[in-house]
Amino acid sequence: MGEGGSMQPSLNLEGWVPQALGTFEVPGASFAVVKDDRILWEGGFGVRQMGRPEPVDEHSLYAIASISKSTVPLCLGMLVDEGCLGWDDRVTDHLPYFRLYDPFAWQEMRVRDLLTHVSGLPEVSGGTIWYGSDFSREEVVRRLRFLKPSAGFRTQYAYQNVMYVAAGEIIRAVSGESWDDFLARRVLAPLGMQRTCTRLPDLLRSDNVAQPHASIRGTVQAVPYRNHDNCGPAASVNTSAHDLAQYARLFLNGGEFAGQRLLRAETLAELWTPHTLMPGNGDPQPFVQHLSGPDTYALGWRLQTYRGRRLVHHSGGVDGMRSLLTLVPEENLGIVALSNQEARGVVRGVTCAVLDAFFGAAGEVDWAQVFADERRESAARAAQAQQERLSARVTGTRPSLALEAYAGKYRDRMVEDIPVTLEDGRLVLRFSHTPAFTADLEHWHYDTFLLRWRDPYIPDGLATFALNSRGKPAAIHLDQPNLLDVDFRELEIVRAEG
Repeated sequence: MGEGGSMQPSLNLEGWVPQALGTFEVPGASFAVVKDDRILWEGGFGVRQMGRPEPVDEHSLYAIASISKSTVPLCLGMLVDEGCLGWDDRVTDHLPYFRLYDPFAWQEMRVRDLLTHVSGLPEVSGGTIWYGSDFSREEVVRRLRFLKPSAGFRTQYAYQNVMYVAAGEIIRAVSGESWDDFLARRVLAPLGMQRTCTRLPDLLRSDNVAQPHASIRGTVQAVPYRNHDNCGPAASVNTSAHDLAQYARLFLNGGEFAGQRLLRAETLAELWTPHTLMPGNGDPQPFVQHLSGPDTYALGWRLQTYRGRRLVHHSGGVDGMRSLLTLVPEENLGIVALSNQEARGVVRGVTCAVLDAFFGAAGEVDWAQVFADERRESAARAAQAQQERLSARVTGTRPSLALEAYAGKYRDRMVEDIPVTLEDGRLVLRFSHTPAFTADLEHWHYDTFLLRWRDPYIPDGLATFALNSRGKPAAIHLDQPNLLDVDFRELEIVRAEG
């Protein structure tokens, strides 16, 4: 446990967090509570990697995924304060190569639009471009022109990562520094966030690093860190509970830290101004029943009103990690919750328990039980979906063609070549720019094959070969369970040869 004294009001975290770690199969988690510009409590429970003895503490490093997004409007706000850009500048004023499928959208999109999830693209669109690929950030942005919208520009909310990549590239274009270097110099250094980094090689050279864990075919196990540097501004910050508590202090102090002003108070107010109405939020009912007012997204932050207090928060989820940063400005309260497993029950449960304690409702809700019930229901839905897939399989069928006839050059214009080869009597599908997307194909039924991805983190899917009027494979349709930030339905894979 880290030093920090007893928490006021009193919480029995030591009593129930270890039990919750077992319930949710989370190896380790670290927390910090900030109140009135000081760290009231910080510490860790559990271990960095299951099966190993090294404990986590307040200085253990975790990937905080989409909490990274909040750094982008912070950095842009600094440039706004200096008169280097405006929130309503056209994106193309700073990124002349920026294009979207909808010409009206790319011509009219402003800097603030990149931050509010109103591009018109589907949820987590563009994940197949950046996830595990060798495309640079600029190349990721250049390929957005191939993504088809699902709604009109500025008409509805749909969560995005790729627009934050574009916003990060604006920081580079305006300041002459990458988002990583600008953030390190202008934010991390003044806040004393010495252990925080944004690049995977830097993380792997660090000590006291929490290892990611995920459920692989029903068993929680350690998984390697995946390099998400090409999506950095949206997802690649690695930090500790102690460091993130300093970040929380900056915002709770209105943009000032240790007597140094980093952001004008008026600019911070702009960051926390609601911009986009969010749809059904997916929160559990005991939380929802104490919400009032709309659920909205500002610039890199989500806004809710819980038990009469405004919450300014953002969650993060990436391969094997889950995190949550919550600020309550009127209470001058900040809560940091980080864990090295994807189940959200521990970080959400602790956060809700701390909020209730400070709001005079301690013990009113058993949050560990609430999220355990949610997890059980989710597992039941997943099992049902798997059973439905198995039930739909038609046994006793054979492919229409010999296996070698399915092999050939296939292509999606967004992610480029996806060749299918015949190797040792088995078909193999590969994304040329994404090594993790390599799958062995096993016949399922008719011209559909099971995708056994060689990366065990990726769940099995189905690939159906569509034949043309000459009886030759012309396209591949994927029925693939989505990853957290990847929707395979956006791909249009066609044969690139006769």
